[in-house]
Amino acid sequence: MGIKKIAVLYGGMSAERDVSIESGKNIYAAILDLGYEASLIDYPKEFTNAVMENHDYLFIALHGEDGESGDLQKILSDKSIPYSGSDAIACSRTWNKARCKEILNLNNIPTPQWVSIGELSQESCNLESDKFNVFNLSNPLFLKPEEEGSSIDVFKITNESDLSDAIQNCSNNNRPFIFEECIEHKELTVPVLNGRCLPAVEIITSESFYNYKAKYEKDDTQLLQINYSPEEQEILESICMNTFNVMGCKGWARIDLLQDLEGEFYVLEINTVPGMTSHSLFPASAKSAGLDYKSLIQEIINES
Repeated sequence: MGIKKIAVLYGGMSAERDVSIESGKNIYAAILDLGYEASLIDYPKEFTNAVMENHDYLFIALHGEDGESGDLQKILSDKSIPYSGSDAIACSRTWNKARCKEILNLNNIPTPQWVSIGELSQESCNLESDKFNVFNLSNPLFLKPEEEGSSIDVFKITNESDLSDAIQNCSNNNRPFIFEECIEHKELTVPVLNGRCLPAVEIITSESFYNYKAKYEKDDTQLLQINYSPEEQEILESICMNTFNVMGCKGWARIDLLQDLEGEFYVLEINTVPGMTSHSLFPASAKSAGLDYKSLIQEIINES
């Protein structure tokens, strides 16, 4: 029996709730336009056994831990309920940035150097300690939570003052973070959809990096299709598909990368529930490949 009734899970309790709400509403509208019966379910407060029993398919539009850690996917898989995107194992591999980078290293996929810290404090951030020797400290670093999205609590560190400000202004210091090598030149993303790479998108922002404001609030952020040479395109797509496959991803995901001045690519992270707002990268790339928003949603459903 085919899919007729779809529940869109959106909202959640993470710092990305507002983004998830916009993504979920957009996805819900597209699913209705495609002719399905649909329900918009605010997760977790409206998520019940009845929701699972009365729908043929769950479209996960939950960004952050609720939708990307793998916990929800395990529940659904255990109940044999079809859902969008990657399974619990792939989500657990990609959600934690340190674990993800360890897997990338093991598979010889280039990623910027990093160091993990257990919490964000002056003591743990002593850049003169031996563990930070992997970095050239004359260059900037990024400071990121191991488990968070939408550039929330991400800071660019160029000096001790930046570091002190980050420690003071972070919303939650009592969790693991990573320091990550800053690679300056191009910031780009490559969506992967049903076994193929969609066009790479270069991100150009007036902010110091592609932060929350640049993603969701600024109107001057540019998302530009990149025209690489056939050789560069082959290298880029090989890295992205290799990343997608070693993580065990399914259906759709977005690979975020950096490119240095020498043309080398480095994988930053993998998003298993990419943003689907009016400012989001995945629909922008799909549009340049000739897929409108509704067609993109249909392709994601088709893979399940």
